[in-house]
Amino acid sequence: MLQPFRDHFNAQFTPAKYNDLVTQLNRRTRTRIEFRIAETPCFFSRVLMDELAEAGATLTHQLLDSPDYMQASNSTLPERFRVPNEDSHPNFMTVDFGLVRNSDGSLSPKLVELQAFPSIFGYQDILARQYIETYGLDPSLTWYLDGLDENSYWQLLRQVIVGDHDPENVVLLEIDPDHQKTLPDFHVYEDKLHITTVDIAKLRKQGNRLFYQRNGHEIPIHRIYNRAIVDELERKNLQLPFDYRDPLDVEWAGHPNWYFRISKFSLPFLKHPSVPKAVFLDDWFTRHNVEGLPHQRESLLLKPLYSFAGKGIQFAPTEEDLDAIPPADRHLYLLQERVHFEPLIETPHGPTQAEIRVMYLWPEGGALQPAMALVRLGRGLMMGVDHNRDKQWVGSSAALTPQL
Repeated sequence: MLQPFRDHFNAQFTPAKYNDLVTQLNRRTRTRIEFRIAETPCFFSRVLMDELAEAGATLTHQLLDSPDYMQASNSTLPERFRVPNEDSHPNFMTVDFGLVRNSDGSLSPKLVELQAFPSIFGYQDILARQYIETYGLDPSLTWYLDGLDENSYWQLLRQVIVGDHDPENVVLLEIDPDHQKTLPDFHVYEDKLHITTVDIAKLRKQGNRLFYQRNGHEIPIHRIYNRAIVDELERKNLQLPFDYRDPLDVEWAGHPNWYFRISKFSLPFLKHPSVPKAVFLDDWFTRHNVEGLPHQRESLLLKPLYSFAGKGIQFAPTEEDLDAIPPADRHLYLLQERVHFEPLIETPHGPTQAEIRVMYLWPEGGALQPAMALVRLGRGLMMGVDHNRDKQWVGSSAALTPQL
C-alpha cells in the first residue's frame, strides 16, 4: 500500500521470480515449505508499524500490570497442565491486527487476537530477506522493529531462547516436529542457534531431570524452547514421559502457563480503541457486560477460547448455534464484534486484506521489545494461510519498511 513501492513491485513481478523465491526458501530452510508463500511482501510506513508495535505493548502491559486480570487468568490453567516455577512475564508475545477504514478516510488498527506464545521468529527473518534478494528490492528496506538489525535481532533471540546455556543443552520441544508445517522455522534455529529439535514424546525423565538422545548419547536438558501446544497434546491423546506438574530441574523459554494466561480469554478484559467488543458466551446468556456488542448476528463472531489457526470460528452464529453449546461449556467461548478489514494491498487478483502480527521478545531482566512483524494476506472470511491455499497473491508474507 506504500507508494511507489507497491506499483513498482507489481510492474516488475514475474512468475519465474516467484518460483525462485520458493526454491530459495526451501533451500535455506532445508525442507519443502507446506504452507502458501505470498507472491509479494507488503510495504508499510514506519509510522504505521510503530503505531502497531506501541498498541500491542500497551495491551500486553494492560493485562500483566493488572492484579485482577492475573487473578482471573488463574482459571484458564488446566490442572493437569499447570507448570511450576512460572516466571513473572512471558518471553514471547504476538499481537495480531487488521486495518479498518474510518469515516474520514484514515486507517486504524483493530485487534484480532493476542497470544503469549512463540511465532515463526526464525523463518520470518529468512522470508523477509529473501523477498529483497529475489526481487532485487531496495536494500535499505528493513523488516526489523525498534531499531534492531540482523546482528542485534539474533543476539536478542539467542538471549531469550538459549540464555547462558550451552546450545547442546537447549532443545526446541514440539509434538512430532518433522510433520509440523512450522518445520522450516525449526530448521532456522538449528542452523542459527545450534539447538536441537526434539519430539516431546521421545524425552526421557530421570529423577527431576529431562534428557534427549543424540548420536546414541543421552544429553541433559537445561532449557526448553517450548513449541508444544496443549490443545494438540489433548487432541492426539499423547502419553508423555513426564508430567507437566512435575517439579522439573529445567528452564522454559516460553513458560507453558502463558499460552493460557494471555489468549482469546484476554479480549473481554482489554480497554483500548483498537479492541473490538467481546464477551464470554455465558455472560451473553445472562446479559452481563454485553453493552456495546452488536445485536445483528451478521456482525458477530463465535470463537472457542482454546483452538489454533482459526479452528472452530463461526461467523454470524444463529440462536440454534449458541443454544447448542452446553451451559457448562459456555465460559469456553467468546461472542465478539466482527470487524471488516480494509483490502489495502493492490494485486493482480484484486485488493487483498493484510493481517499484521507484531512479534515481541522479552528476555529475563529486560523489557518487552517489538522485534519484527509477519503478514498474512487473504481474500475471504478467514485470513490464515490454510484458508487461502487455492488462491494467488495470498498467504505468508512480510512487512517491509523504508528506514528513516
